[in-house]
Amino acid sequence: MSAERGHHLVHQGVWHRPELIVGSDALAELGRRLGVNQRDGRQDCRHQTHRRQAGEDISDHAVPWCLQHACAIERNHPPAEKGSKSLNPKRFYAIGRIGPIAKRSSATPEGRDGVLQALCARQRDRGRFDRSMIRGADVRMTFATVLSLALALGAWAGPAAAADFPDFVASLKPEAQALGVSAATFDAATTGLTPDLSLPNLDRGQGGPTNAGQAEFTATPAQYLSDKAIGGAAGRGRALLASLRPQIAAIERRFGVPGPIVLAIFGRESGYGTQVGKYDAVRTLATQAWAGRRRQEYRGEFLYALKLLQDGVVSRAALKSSWAGAIGMAQMLPSQYYKYAVNLDGSGRPDIWRSTPDTLASIANHLKGEGWRAGEPWALEVVAPRGVDCTLGSPEQPQAYSQWLSAGFRPVDGNGVASSSARFALLLPAGPYGPGFLIGTNYFVLKAYNFSDLYVLYVGHLADRIAGGGSFATPWSPVTQPSASALAAMQRKLAALGIYADKIDGKAGMKTRLAVGAFQKARGLPVDCWPDAATLRRIAAD
Repeated sequence: MSAERGHHLVHQGVWHRPELIVGSDALAELGRRLGVNQRDGRQDCRHQTHRRQAGEDISDHAVPWCLQHACAIERNHPPAEKGSKSLNPKRFYAIGRIGPIAKRSSATPEGRDGVLQALCARQRDRGRFDRSMIRGADVRMTFATVLSLALALGAWAGPAAAADFPDFVASLKPEAQALGVSAATFDAATTGLTPDLSLPNLDRGQGGPTNAGQAEFTATPAQYLSDKAIGGAAGRGRALLASLRPQIAAIERRFGVPGPIVLAIFGRESGYGTQVGKYDAVRTLATQAWAGRRRQEYRGEFLYALKLLQDGVVSRAALKSSWAGAIGMAQMLPSQYYKYAVNLDGSGRPDIWRSTPDTLASIANHLKGEGWRAGEPWALEVVAPRGVDCTLGSPEQPQAYSQWLSAGFRPVDGNGVASSSARFALLLPAGPYGPGFLIGTNYFVLKAYNFSDLYVLYVGHLADRIAGGGSFATPWSPVTQPSASALAAMQRKLAALGIYADKIDGKAGMKTRLAVGAFQKARGLPVDCWPDAATLRRIAAD
């Protein structure tokens, strides 16, 4: 459907089902650019629909995004020369999409054009839009405005935003050549390359973090650590343990990493080799280097992906990845292939795409390289004493194992560790609503593979199950997980209060949960270190 047809339907009053006008993909993209997930993007549009029917204007938080794109058009398609009676057609098209953006402006395109120029001048001066300048300009944008922008999104916002992508990729050619990538290989891989703007959580005007595509940061512990799912994965892992016993024994001797741990990562990362990614790795890594939230890191990974092609390690057709650029059955980044990949099956070159022995050995070498300590557990599930203070669960407060025992913590399997002086920190991933763990060096080695507590708990527990262990002794209670945008807002407020000093990433990680507990203690509230909706409201009101 054309933008013009959709705009006509809008003004005829077709408000209650915006996805019928613009399609769910456009609304999902709009949702991402407003800093919410795809489902919430559609819900937000419906919510604003009801507000529009009641005679209200759309909420201010949508305005900065809309005007950023309007100003991009203003910069790229300036008005006609002074004295001309007509506007640049592309500029007129953009302004038409903006609609009535100021109460004091006339209904003519020229009147709207004047307001747009003033707002864009403010944007250039400040470097960004904020709500105060919007209110200062007496600007209100209706739902029709945002819906019209969603209609036009596929026609102009994406291409305009991606205009500098080819130049960015071309600028990396000298660095690629310094890494040994020939001009011919670079050109063959990058000619005609376009950014993949469907990747989640990019950083080109989409708002704050969304954690889209990352179950480790959106699921609750009970959901992510489903006993049924882990039980099924453990069964497949035990079958591989039996069929690959000689190779796994060789891996254990060479790298000092238990076979069940290696198999658990293999299972979690690629479903034991069945899920190696569907994205074009070159395109994905180039997009992440250009528009991701860790651009400098991905810049290097893109170059190493080209090196894989230069060295004949893998064909371009086979070089698939996850949306985050992880490759092969081990789901390593390209630079990690060169650092950790191992040839175990005797073929002469490490192959993490087709060789299970090579993949397992490469995973083990990765863990060894990150500091795995042979003979030590990945963690110990413990029964905490009643009323334990969840703010003790900090990696910065390790104690000797004997001290934890003296404080009333008991390992659930009745077994201790080899040395009572070994130091562990306490981890309470869901506060009082789930199991507790004593974690040491090997826990953080696993976290280097994927920086998520839930990921480490999944892999570690799956390894225990592959080795013959049972379910968690303490069950996970149902809890709610706030959205990434809500968590990011909470992190900013806690930072402003001087309670939180880590990055604003919209994740309920270890340090975020500790900050919640510190706030609760400081305000005399019940302390559970869990950021549920009531806690977020209380923090916001402080």
